Amino acid sequence: MKVLLAHTPQMRRDYYGERSLNGLRAVAEVKLHEGVDALDAKGLVDAACDVEIIVADRLTQGPGEIFPRLPRLRAFVRCAVDIRNIDVEAASAAGVLVTRASPGFVQSVAELALGFMVDLSRGVSRATADYHAGRMPEAKMGRQLAGSRLGIIGYGSIGRYLADIAKVLGMEVLVADPFVTISDAVIQHVPLDKRLTRSDYVVCLAIANEQTENLIGRAALARMQPHAFFINLSRGNLVDEAALAAALRENCIAGAALDVGRAPDQMPAPELAKLPNLIATPHVGGLTPQAIEHQSAETVRQVAVITKGEAPTGAVNADHWTRRPLAKETS
Repeated sequence: MKVLLAHTPQMRRDYYGERSLNGLRAVAEVKLHEGVDALDAKGLVDAACDVEIIVADRLTQGPGEIFPRLPRLRAFVRCAVDIRNIDVEAASAAGVLVTRASPGFVQSVAELALGFMVDLSRGVSRATADYHAGRMPEAKMGRQLAGSRLGIIGYGSIGRYLADIAKVLGMEVLVADPFVTISDAVIQHVPLDKRLTRSDYVVCLAIANEQTENLIGRAALARMQPHAFFINLSRGNLVDEAALAAALRENCIAGAALDVGRAPDQMPAPELAKLPNLIATPHVGGLTPQAIEHQSAETVRQVAVITKGEAPTGAVNADHWTRRPLAKETS
C-alpha cells in the first residue's frame, strides 16, 4: 500500500525520526510531504489522492470534507494521542479507519513538570535571564519541594508517575479526579476546590474536552494561595488565559509555567509568555527521543496491521471501517 507521511520536514525530523521512517518504508510505499507548512484540507486531498493511508502529525487536521474526496483512502493514522482535530464521525461515514497513538511521553512530561516546579521555586530562569543581560540577579528566598503540597488535576498515566516522584521527594500529594479510585493511602483524593486551596503547586494534567474547557478560570485561580504556582502540561483549552494573565499581573498567585496554549500548534500565547512571573516552553513536554520514537514506531506497527486488513490497537472507529482491505488484496 501507499502511505502519505504528512509531517513537514521539520516535524518529520523532530517528531518521527529516521528509524521509524525506515520502518514505515519497510511495510509500505511512502510518499513524503516536503512543504514547510502543514497541509490544509485542499493540500491534503491533493497530496493523498493516490494513497491508501495517511500518517499525520498533530498539526495536520482531518476535516470531514476530505474523506469523501479521497475514495482510495482506507485509514487516517494519527501520530499523537490527541485526535480532536480529526472529524471521526465523517471518517466513519466514509468507512475510513481512524487510529491514535498511545502516550509514550509519560516520563518526559512528568520530568518537565518537576523542572518547572524547581524553576518556579528557585528563580532559575529569572536569575539566568538577569545574568545573560548583564544584571546582578536579586537573591530571593526559595521554596523546597520536600514538605510542600503538590496538587494534581487529572490522575492518568502522567499524574500517577508524577505523584510517585513527588512522594520520593517528600512532597504531600493531593489529587483531584472524579473518574478514578485511588488505592494509595498516602495520596489524598480531594475535590478540586479543596485541592486548589491547599496546594503549593497545582499541576494540570486533565484531559481536554468540553467538560474541562476553561476548568482553570478566575474563580479557580482565586482559590489558590498567593504563594502557590500553577503549571499546565495538558492543553491550553483547560485554562482561561485572560484570567491567568490577570492573576499573575495582580500577584494573586506567585507564578505559573506553561508548555501548552490555545494556538493551533498548542504553544503558549506569546503575550502571556512575556509576563515576568511566567515560564513558557514551546510545547516540548514530549519532545525527547524516547517519547517521539514510541509514537512514531507505533504508527509503523499500525500501518503494518492495517495493510493486512486488521484493525490495530489504537483504532477508534473499527466498527465503521468499511474500506478495510480484503484478504486477496493483502495476499
